[in-house]
Amino acid sequence: MPVHMVPTELVEKEFWRLVSSIEEDVTVEYGADIHSKDFGSGFPMKNGKRELAPEEEEYARSGWNLNVMPVLDQSVLCHINADISGMKVPWLYVGMVFSTFCWHIEDHWSYSINYLHWGEPKTWYGVPSSSAERLEEVMKKLTPELFESQPDLLHQLVTIMNPNILMGYGVPVVRTNQCAGEFVITFPRAYHSGFNQGYNFAEAVNFAAADWLPAGRRCIEHYRRLRRYCVFSHEELTCKMAACPERLDLNLAVAVHKEMFIMVQEERKLRKALLDKGITEAEREAFELLPDDERVCDKCKTTCFLSALACYSCPERLVCLNHMDELCACPPERQYLRYRYTLDELPTMLHKLKLRAESYDIWAGKVKQALDMEDGRKRAVEELRALCSEAADKKFPDNELLYRLRGTISEAERCVSESAGLLGKTRRHAGLPKMTVAELKTFLDQMQTLPCVLSQIPEVQAVLSEAELYQRSAQALLQGAALSPADPSQIQALLEQGTALAVEAPELEQLRGLLEQGRWLGEVKRALASAGSQVTLEVMRSLMEAGCSVPQSAAVEKAMAELQELLTIAESWEEKAGICLEARQKHPPATLEAIIKEAQNIPVQLPNILALSEALSKARAWTADLEEIQNGEHFPCLDDLEGLVAIGRDLPVRMEELRHLELQVVTAHSWREKASKTFLKRNSCYSLLEVLCPCADASSDSVKRSKWRRREREKERERDCSLLYKSDIDSLGLSAQDLRDPGSIVSAFKHGEQKEKEGIRRLQEINLSKPCPGGRVSEGEGSGEAPPATTTTTTPLLPCPSVCVCGDPPRPPMLRCQLCRDLFHSGCVPFPKLLPQTSPSPASSSSSSSSSSSPSSSIDRAWL
Repeated sequence: MPVHMVPTELVEKEFWRLVSSIEEDVTVEYGADIHSKDFGSGFPMKNGKRELAPEEEEYARSGWNLNVMPVLDQSVLCHINADISGMKVPWLYVGMVFSTFCWHIEDHWSYSINYLHWGEPKTWYGVPSSSAERLEEVMKKLTPELFESQPDLLHQLVTIMNPNILMGYGVPVVRTNQCAGEFVITFPRAYHSGFNQGYNFAEAVNFAAADWLPAGRRCIEHYRRLRRYCVFSHEELTCKMAACPERLDLNLAVAVHKEMFIMVQEERKLRKALLDKGITEAEREAFELLPDDERVCDKCKTTCFLSALACYSCPERLVCLNHMDELCACPPERQYLRYRYTLDELPTMLHKLKLRAESYDIWAGKVKQALDMEDGRKRAVEELRALCSEAADKKFPDNELLYRLRGTISEAERCVSESAGLLGKTRRHAGLPKMTVAELKTFLDQMQTLPCVLSQIPEVQAVLSEAELYQRSAQALLQGAALSPADPSQIQALLEQGTALAVEAPELEQLRGLLEQGRWLGEVKRALASAGSQVTLEVMRSLMEAGCSVPQSAAVEKAMAELQELLTIAESWEEKAGICLEARQKHPPATLEAIIKEAQNIPVQLPNILALSEALSKARAWTADLEEIQNGEHFPCLDDLEGLVAIGRDLPVRMEELRHLELQVVTAHSWREKASKTFLKRNSCYSLLEVLCPCADASSDSVKRSKWRRREREKERERDCSLLYKSDIDSLGLSAQDLRDPGSIVSAFKHGEQKEKEGIRRLQEINLSKPCPGGRVSEGEGSGEAPPATTTTTTPLLPCPSVCVCGDPPRPPMLRCQLCRDLFHSGCVPFPKLLPQTSPSPASSSSSSSSSSSPSSSIDRAWL
């Protein structure tokens, strides 16, 4: 099991079992009473061997640092010059399991403090000082043989006894477990012992407060009975503190005065006894300069300081005055008194201590008289500061009276500062809010109740009087405004006057509200009474929002109600207009006109009503355009009708004409699709208009014309241009502007038909004048009937005007067109479908249906 998990009760039980056992021996090691000056302290030290880190500086100065605690101003030990190891300088303790510190009390019955830096817990047992003698009696009773040989056995830290045994004899014992990071403090003459639960490291030191002095004196008497050496002289420590009373803490001065008084009375008594014995010789001796072993009483081992008895005949011997009869057998004439102070000097020291101890009472009387004004007189602030400085100089402890004095001085300084800000306007320049009149009254009361004189009170009273006069004027105006509207110029003048005041009057806010009310009501009146223009919804909403922040009154509430009613009506009509503008459900013009007419009575500019009115105007214009197109001499263009349909659909108005127009457009598209299916071949390079329009260039070279048209169409398709318009322009000779005019189109169409007829006639004449090809030919006469039986004749071939569309040399079989009289390879053009079949012959073995390159052509077969 890990060490830290072992229960402390289990270790404690085993420890006392081993202590009580006479058959088992256990040896442990304990690093006790290790000098911290030699090996270092567990606490940071200012003058240590290593440089302190910044975060360690605070701990090096802390009063809980065991290197600092013994030498604090409130500690008695700080007045001992020597560094007493263990008392003024901490000792270190490195313990292991079962390592023990036996029953003991501290030297001179001083306080002790122990800090466990780290490691396993330390178990403590303690007995209060009131039961210390009972513990000694029980131990002497249980182990008398040990105390007979060593009367100061309990001071040697070698005696251990089970706490249960002590409690059985009526000795109260308490226990605790000290863990790492915890302090344990023992009080004067409080016996304590204990043991370590395991490996740990602790540090301990003694200290003595003012209440220790009586215990220290009783300890010296106890040591005298036991003939035990003292660590330091208690009388020397007391006299050293009495020699400089101004450096003492007040509580310590009181305690030293009491202790010194007892010492002086005791010394008077002893010296009187010495005179009664017949010893009259005396000499002054600076005992503090002597080593301790040269001023120890031979009888009780007490270190002498105030006085001692010596003998001229026995110079090596010295006794305290308590043992004057046990110095030697020499006659009194040979003995003499060695003293540190005369009996006249000791009362002087005692008087200085008394002054120091009573200085607080004197000071407290002055402070109480000043704060309570017992004599009916106020003090200046400087007098109170002097009393506070006196407390600091004389190191008076913090108490309720001192807190009260400091609070009064602080309050007076605050009042002076506030008065300077109030009168010198520095408060406003610093950005701080002004005082209200009520705060100024409270502030003036505070100044007047302070137990000190403040010269700023008359000026503050003048400021208050001016503010009260202004309040009366403002209240008179406000009361009149409740009956009839106040003049804005008067309100503004009062506002400027109130702003110039050094305080904030509550009527200022009311005046500002009254001014804001007037301005807002004026804005509402101007907005609603404007005849030339209408107010917008945004302006009305902003007025409503501003009206909520304006201080309320009957006029404001009435105006707000009117605004709210008008705004509700306007928003209602705006919502209706918005619904009409939506494309989900269109309304007839009559309904929209009724809405617009009613909305015009509202003195508010409504965006949706304006948009609806604009839409209705557009609908009327659209109807007029439609009537103009339909009432013209010629039929309208399909593009114009489609544009009118698109415009009509975007309008939020239901128009019967639009429905009829849409039917016309649908009918036109249907006719165009049927005509395309009827007159246009699949993947044709011609447009429908080109097919239906007359061929104005019928007399031109059809082959070249066809090639040129294909090339042009391919280019146009690649450029993704408007093929229809370009073809119309080329076919009819019209410009784009002419195509928008139905009259121009009709005239051009008729002109094209006439040109087509003339061109066909010229083409027939040209074709008939072409020579016939030479060779053996079987041909029809162009009537469409079957040709007669083919005869073969051998004649020389005449040159042909043109040969085929491919431009290659002639090769049989060749086909001849009956219209143009040109020859074509049978593989380059399809065979005519309308040509009747002939009897099988070499000249007519291949037959196929064909369409001519022109509408009226027919083809003959020929072997060339």
